[in-house]
Amino acid sequence: MEEQHPELSRQVTEILHKRKTPEKLWKETKKTWDIALPAIITAVTQFSLELVTSAFAGHLGDAELAAVSVVQNVIDGFVYGVMLGMGSALETLCGQAVGAGQVGMLGIYLQRSWIITIVTALFLTPIYLFASPMLKLLHQNRDISNLAGKFALWVIPQLFAYALNFPVQKFFQSQSKVWMMTILSIASLALHVLLNWVLVTKLGHGLLGAAMAGNITWFLLDISQIIYAISGCFPDAWNGFSWLAFKSLTNFVKLSLASAIMLCLELWYFTAVILMVGGLKDAAVAIDAISICMNLQLWTMMIAVGFNASVSVRVSNELGAGKPNAAKFSIIVNVLTSGILGIVFAAIIIGTKSKFPLLFTDKAQVIKKTSKLGYVLAATIFLNSIQLVLNGVAVGGGWQFSVALLNIVCYYAIGLPFGAVLGYKFNLGVQGIWWAMLGGSFLQTVILLVIISRTNWHKEAVEADDRVRTWGGATAPTDLPQPQETT
Repeated sequence: MEEQHPELSRQVTEILHKRKTPEKLWKETKKTWDIALPAIITAVTQFSLELVTSAFAGHLGDAELAAVSVVQNVIDGFVYGVMLGMGSALETLCGQAVGAGQVGMLGIYLQRSWIITIVTALFLTPIYLFASPMLKLLHQNRDISNLAGKFALWVIPQLFAYALNFPVQKFFQSQSKVWMMTILSIASLALHVLLNWVLVTKLGHGLLGAAMAGNITWFLLDISQIIYAISGCFPDAWNGFSWLAFKSLTNFVKLSLASAIMLCLELWYFTAVILMVGGLKDAAVAIDAISICMNLQLWTMMIAVGFNASVSVRVSNELGAGKPNAAKFSIIVNVLTSGILGIVFAAIIIGTKSKFPLLFTDKAQVIKKTSKLGYVLAATIFLNSIQLVLNGVAVGGGWQFSVALLNIVCYYAIGLPFGAVLGYKFNLGVQGIWWAMLGGSFLQTVILLVIISRTNWHKEAVEADDRVRTWGGATAPTDLPQPQETT
């Protein structure tokens, strides 16, 4: 029939394809939210652990609150990004292994990542040990630096808790089994509040009590997640500890470093912007205004982080399964869903631009300055809703090194220099600096969209196949699925 009536056959195929599209869209949307929703809740609850610590420290005094804030924003902020990045290689490798049907490799990958993140934690430990003199070199207040140095020493165990936490979370996410992780995170937040109340408020242990509460919370969270991972709930993925974890570490380290560099360049960009704002004439008011906006931006980013995790898992799974068209469809669904939510949040900011600053301050100058940033904040929120999803695509496809280079060009070669020119040369102040920052982010987003639209996804599926074969060690399969067209 196809040979006799090619046009009729083509029309029938198109009709069937159109009928299947709504069903495909619903299924992909459901898969997206199955991963994104618990990932969002987990991100919010774990982010809230630091807020709880700050809240209890604030009741101890201004100096204690300042010390905790410095450690959280300067030291932990740097270390957290590095550790999260070093653990993010698992998103690529575990996701593609699951798609290829080689779930037995996940346990080996998890152990390799633990080795790398623990060693990384050892290298980062001196930052905590010498926090006080480092802060003084950065011209921070001497008394606050001394107090922050003590607090940094007390929270060193949390550094190693990060090393265990991020890899095991990627292990869960790659298999789309994340609700238990979310429940454990919520329980940890409740426990953290209770521990702070007991150790800081009732027993009066001050900052030491706050540090102890954080250490206990993080390690109980890690222990509960690890028990869940190795207790038999993942019989195909976890086959016990193995010496194979020490094989192929070089390639694993390369991908982990690329992930860490990519993520840290993103985080340091915002830090650099704040430092740049600090040099303006009205620095105090400008920093207050941009801090308010960045806090709101950070909360909305938690939503986008969920879709970042979702698209990373879906793309890596489908590439590993040899289904490039399914990977492309997943990208479209995740970008559209996150983008729509970004539009909603941006509209809320614009509609309340003269009101939302009142949630944070009652100072007239700060309220006025923050209100003027309403439009650029709304634009940033929308752009982040797209950009973070595209970064998730890069992780799912294993493009971390390329995106790291792109970040250097867009952020540090273009965004920051233009920010300095607009902010200082043309006297546009904090608005000029932020518009330039947004320009760098916009350029990166456009380039990523072009790259993704022109990517040969069949080739990506073949490379995913090769990656699973090459890095699988002795567990590597001999017969993996080949890239195939899906309709």
